[in-house]
Amino acid sequence: MNIFRRLFKIGSAEANSLVDKLEDPIKMTEQGIRDLKGDLSSALQALAEVKALAIRAKNDAETNSEKASEYEKKAILLLKRAERGEIEVAEADRLASECLVQKEDLVKTATQFKQDQVKFEGHVSKLDGNIRTLKSNIKKFENELRTLKARAKVSEATKNINKQLADVDSSSTVSMLERMKEKVAQDEALAESYGEIANESRSVDDEIDKALDSGSAEVKAADSLAALKAKMGMN
Repeated sequence: MNIFRRLFKIGSAEANSLVDKLEDPIKMTEQGIRDLKGDLSSALQALAEVKALAIRAKNDAETNSEKASEYEKKAILLLKRAERGEIEVAEADRLASECLVQKEDLVKTATQFKQDQVKFEGHVSKLDGNIRTLKSNIKKFENELRTLKARAKVSEATKNINKQLADVDSSSTVSMLERMKEKVAQDEALAESYGEIANESRSVDDEIDKALDSGSAEVKAADSLAALKAKMGMN
């Protein structure tokens, strides 16, 4: 059926410009599935209508067949009544002939209805097969669409991550970090240098203080000894 080709319109020249835009094929596929569902609804309605025609033809064929049988029975009764002398033979023959004419017309009509029934049932069979195929395709396309959407999300997330990583390189962030490392190393060396200078200054002061402090205890002890001797009147 031509309706099955509608979903594949994304393979036309227009689709070539949408290769890098997954969202557009997804929308087109969704629209294609909606179209197929619309076709399915129309096909189901057509199937119901054709089935109704087949049922009507079958019923009409049976009704006409029954009426034909009734006219045949009436013709037989008329002939029997003439045989018994209840009605004139000529009248019975005339009426029986009319019954048989009606019977033949009804048989022809019933036959036509049976032929219509067969034709309609053939259409029903074809429509039923097409509907089953259409339902199967819709289910398959919906499953593929769900997979496509999932792949699109993963692809979009991966693309964004890779883009961010690419932007890091393009913005020279790595180079900036290297410069920061160099500056920190330089500052650390400068701090160490100042520390050494400060240690050197403290060392000189310590030497001076040490020189001044050395012997002070001995001097104080000698002075104390002299004071004590003087107090005792000793030379």
